[in-house]
Amino acid sequence: MSVDRRSVLRGAAAGAAGVGFATAGSMPTLAEATPASHGHHSPFPQHKPFPPLLDDPAGVLALPAGFKYRIVTKAGETKLKSGQPTPDAHDGNAVFPGGRHDAYRLIQNHEISGNSALGVPQIAGTVYDTGVGAAGGCTVISVDRNGKNLGEWVAISGTLTNCAGGHTPWGTWMTCEETESKANGTTRLKDHGYVFEVWGDGETAHPVPLKALGRYAHEALAIDEDREHIYLSEDASGPNGSFYRWSAPRGYQLSSRSWKDLQDKDFGTLEALAILGDDGKPIPDVAYLTSAQLLRPFRVAWVKVPDRDAATTPVRKQFTDGQITRGKKFEGVYGTKHGAYVVNSYAASGTADVPVDGVPHDGMVWFYNYENKTIQLVTYFPESAAANKGADAKYQDYNFDGPDNVTVTPWGSLILAEDGQAASHVLSAVPGGPTYAIARNQLNDSEFTGPAFSADGKVLFVNIQDPGITLAITGPWRDYLG
Repeated sequence: MSVDRRSVLRGAAAGAAGVGFATAGSMPTLAEATPASHGHHSPFPQHKPFPPLLDDPAGVLALPAGFKYRIVTKAGETKLKSGQPTPDAHDGNAVFPGGRHDAYRLIQNHEISGNSALGVPQIAGTVYDTGVGAAGGCTVISVDRNGKNLGEWVAISGTLTNCAGGHTPWGTWMTCEETESKANGTTRLKDHGYVFEVWGDGETAHPVPLKALGRYAHEALAIDEDREHIYLSEDASGPNGSFYRWSAPRGYQLSSRSWKDLQDKDFGTLEALAILGDDGKPIPDVAYLTSAQLLRPFRVAWVKVPDRDAATTPVRKQFTDGQITRGKKFEGVYGTKHGAYVVNSYAASGTADVPVDGVPHDGMVWFYNYENKTIQLVTYFPESAAANKGADAKYQDYNFDGPDNVTVTPWGSLILAEDGQAASHVLSAVPGGPTYAIARNQLNDSEFTGPAFSADGKVLFVNIQDPGITLAITGPWRDYLG
């Protein structure tokens, strides 16, 4: 980045926040990086601090007083209706209303990247790729109001590295393959790196790739309120990935029948994000922005993807440096009525993933406003060596790191799942404000994945990815989030 570019960003920060462009040595703490400290009135919901976490006698999940958990599934131990054990590597989730005999249906990803003894069974009618190395997919879990497992079955199989995804307005789940693997004629008989639509009714299955949404290392997505756009994240490096927007043809609205149209790789338009500085030029990487820009809206542009199916060149490599805005680990995405949240997990110092003059960080959350067509940094975790002390952390003033999956509670605040360098937490966050721990993994150092709140606000479902455990957390959520 040139000196002129740095000057542009400093000017933008001073105009928005009243402070200069932050460096690693002058980074505000989380407590300082609040709307009040920058003279802003936050437009986002607020919540109360959660009490300290209490150790779990069973050594699984530390929770605040008044909260409890139930194990819903465990890889290799609980069983599918077809008789096989529950697959492992639990990742993204979505919760939908149940049917006549259950309260909720949980559609769950299994992030399996190759052959596995606990892969997703390839059940007839659900299979995309019959290769033995395509062991990923999704299961559906039927649960009662207390999180009791009433049955689990396969919804899609023969996919790879099903990481996160996004729910649709018509009650399905779009699962994302976080891979760029192509067919090899043996373990993989088809290309991978696609989005697939998944149904939870136990009857419907259309295991076809939605090629219009591109072939790359997908992480998650959100469909906007007008059903004309889909926003998608890319978790990739060398170079860093980006954030994308798919736009429907004029006059077209997404619906429960759109899976047929989205199979066409040329249907609609796929574009990559460019966050614009005050000079109107793209900011090359999100690591050039810090908490000094917290809540400052940036204008954006969208740059068309030349070859979305990546026949010869990965999608992110089809853009020159400075043409779009990149970021290390674009991860979780969640859409609301007004916009979409998207997470960058981290950008570690001393790595090629932090550009020259960029600032390392331990996590960012962005909010893209559909109506204003602007993007704001709403949560920022400065890089901190204190994160390495996480094994002993028990209190909400801990320095968190590595946010990954994100969901929005029924009351509008955020839930983040940590995938950091120390103890893993489930976090409650207010955009532009504080972050609190609401759960800690006491079992091991595996990441949390797939936080998903039931629409009635009674149950938070979340996974410990390894050894593959789904947990239903209940308690007085409204007292702290409502």
